[in-house]
Amino acid sequence: MGSTETRIADGSAWRDFCRALEAAGDTILREGTPTDAFNRAEGVRYLSRLVRAGLESFVESSDPRYPRFFQLSNETIKIGNDNPDNLYHNANITGAYDYRISGNRGSVPYLTFGTKGGGYESDGTMVPTGQLDLEDMTCSPNGDFEIIVSAKQQPGNWLPMQQNTSTMVVRQTFNLRANETPASYSIECLNPDASDSLRPEALEPALARAAAFVKGTANVFVDWMNGFSQHENALPPNDQAVCQRAGGDSNIYYHNSAWRLAPDEALLIEATPPECATWNLQISNHWMESLDYRYHRIHVNKFTAHYEPDGSVRIVLAHRNPGAAFPNWLETCDHDRGAMLFRYVGATEFPPIATRVVKLVDLD
Repeated sequence: MGSTETRIADGSAWRDFCRALEAAGDTILREGTPTDAFNRAEGVRYLSRLVRAGLESFVESSDPRYPRFFQLSNETIKIGNDNPDNLYHNANITGAYDYRISGNRGSVPYLTFGTKGGGYESDGTMVPTGQLDLEDMTCSPNGDFEIIVSAKQQPGNWLPMQQNTSTMVVRQTFNLRANETPASYSIECLNPDASDSLRPEALEPALARAAAFVKGTANVFVDWMNGFSQHENALPPNDQAVCQRAGGDSNIYYHNSAWRLAPDEALLIEATPPECATWNLQISNHWMESLDYRYHRIHVNKFTAHYEPDGSVRIVLAHRNPGAAFPNWLETCDHDRGAMLFRYVGATEFPPIATRVVKLVDLD
């Protein structure tokens, strides 16, 4: 047996994986992170969620010759201010092969397929290598579609890759999730050159990548939060190129920041959204995980917001309900700090967003 196979057989590979996970835990102890038990507990849970995501990606779904769609972000795995209005899927692919996606668009208003290079487990990026949007796709009258994914241009629905492509991100964005039917799809490699049997020599690198994903992902967004501390409780535009290198959608304009409120304070956010497909504002915890949107109102979008007569919106972050005069109240869910993101989808204008911290009793 080769050295990798020997390390699998004698347990060394597993022990090293466990040690790598232990070391990854130091990311939630970095300078600038919260030190209280509540936020640290959420940090530990965050790491456990990243472990699940890493194993799903790099152990269960790592072979680009036999790809499948899985979720790096969902209701209980949350990464990088995940959008509560989205359904996300991922697939591990490579520019060395060709793929076919078969599916049905459902009734979802926004659907986009993006190929990416790099990875949080390697260089901390997910750089764009191709994108195909629903509005540019041809679908049958009943919504069926096929997409060819390849490095070489193809007729019809073609999703480009490059030789360095390593993964795919699919975003479905809902206006009112309960009223819409999600798109469904599957993926197959058109030219696999090996079987899908587990190869012992491939398992140790897969485990190492899963552990590196935990550490790399956590470090990326600790870095982001440390940067956001420079404009806490404000919502300036991001450097959009940085957002794209981290896996963002080219149709989205991002305002990422941090918030922090005392028990008697509220954050008032005032904006006049431009013409766009949709927009939303969400709040997250310090680890940039969206707060639990299954049970709490932690975001508002173009279709759920209450508007002022002039078309503007006033959104309030507060620890308790400020009353009927502020219908766009977002719950902080016992958090005293966290991340927030205002995003425009399909906008061509990006007006500034005003924020101010006030005493809850002084809201007017």
